[in-house]
Amino acid sequence: MLFEKRFWPGIADGSITVTFRRWKKPQVVAGRPYRTPAGIVDVVAVDVVDPADIDDDDARAAGYADASTLVTDLRGDASRATYRIEFRRSEAPDPRAELAASAELDDGALAEIDRRLDRLDRASGDGAWTRVTLELIAAHPARRAGDLAEMVGRERAPFKLDVRKLKNLGLTESLQVGYRLSPRGRAYLDRRR
Repeated sequence: MLFEKRFWPGIADGSITVTFRRWKKPQVVAGRPYRTPAGIVDVVAVDVVDPADIDDDDARAAGYADASTLVTDLRGDASRATYRIEFRRSEAPDPRAELAASAELDDGALAEIDRRLDRLDRASGDGAWTRVTLELIAAHPARRAGDLAEMVGRERAPFKLDVRKLKNLGLTESLQVGYRLSPRGRAYLDRRR
């Protein structure tokens, strides 16, 4: 689920537990976990509401001072349904973090990483980028994404999106600035060198 950066601290500390969205149809399902920039949240309920019925308590739970401010800030076509999404911080660990920490790679795991990297390379309009990017991050940990992208002649935004794909495979970790290889990513490169 996407949230503006201003809401991340409240999601992370558990003070924000509700959000409102205008959608054609629901984009989340109650009972499922979703990754946010502030961590994983479990969606508790998804209900259609009339914006006029949003009260100040819900607005505060969504990170707003009052209902009027929240309703004014709702994005999207006003003719679409307004959904109230209640969520809580997940107690379960981030599966990407668990995967990233697993540096034990048997031949089967190594082959699966190869298969997935090859698939990402084939699907890219920029050609083979996965292993080059892993090597780049290994050589320049904690380097700004824009600097890394420039080193390989790419635009920053698509480069960051690609690094996120490597993170989803448990091969990289995001830092305050830049990235580093995860233990799994280091183990993969060590086995392939």
